Amino acid sequence: MGGTVAAVSRNEDYSFTKPNHAGITLLAGLGVEGDVHAGVTVKHRSRVAVDPSRPNLRQVHLIHEELFAEVGQGGFQVAPGDLGENITTRGIDLLGLPTGTLLRIGDDAVVEVTGLRNPCRQIDRFQNGLLKRVIARDEAGEIVRKAGIMGIVARGGVVRPGDDIRVELPAGPHRPLAPV
Repeated sequence: MGGTVAAVSRNEDYSFTKPNHAGITLLAGLGVEGDVHAGVTVKHRSRVAVDPSRPNLRQVHLIHEELFAEVGQGGFQVAPGDLGENITTRGIDLLGLPTGTLLRIGDDAVVEVTGLRNPCRQIDRFQNGLLKRVIARDEAGEIVRKAGIMGIVARGGVVRPGDDIRVELPAGPHRPLAPV
């Protein structure tokens, strides 16, 4: 089971979107080198306001490229980096992975999946109405968050578009993803 890297993005400044790059460097235990969200403790402003000493379980944000086509059917134009992700993937059901899954990316990098991104109002500031497209309800009425997953860097390395992503599931029983 696996896929590929469609794009990589990072931003040294706080902004919702992140520009694409030819490559990014993942740093073990920290995140994306040169990205505002890199660090051992939380860096997302909303989480820093609550408790700046909490561990950073959101070092790397990954989104499946297939989401862009899905929201495009509703008239929204979204491209890699637009929703603030660091790695845009192709061919992997990110939302279906269990907590603790290892994503082996390129030659060296390993990202451990920690949970779901909890979409926020900034998505509607980016494109009005988009938030309703990345949050839905399933048949049982449960909330489905589609805006990607979060992870920590277990092993550093350079990640580039076109790199293979190999999925290594954790030993069972599997824990479903929850917002982090």
